[in-house]
Amino acid sequence: MLSVELPWPSRTLHPNARVHHMARARAAKKARADAGWAAKASGIRRISADALKVTAIFFPPDNRRRDRDGMLSACKSYFDGIADVIGVDDHRWDIAIRKGDPRPNGAVRIEIEVMR
Repeated sequence: MLSVELPWPSRTLHPNARVHHMARARAAKKARADAGWAAKASGIRRISADALKVTAIFFPPDNRRRDRDGMLSACKSYFDGIADVIGVDDHRWDIAIRKGDPRPNGAVRIEIEVMR
């Protein structure tokens, strides 16, 4: 199993955020690049696979209530950046979501397993 730890996504990327479309585009571009570099730094390289099982584990920055689909949507650019590195488009991913305990500043861990 491969794993990459990423920072908590910017509020700008949350689907309910009311921000200018260019601010959202800049945040998405940065998140995609950051995820790609973090994946490479974690030792993740190209994968030859038809499908992947991907688990997103969310460690929120505090105990506030958050809906899981909103957290997942905010990470779309992270998934795109990782997909760029591994060479398997995210439409071929089977994504599972888990919520972990809160951490200072929050984090998202993406775990990747090849489905055979």
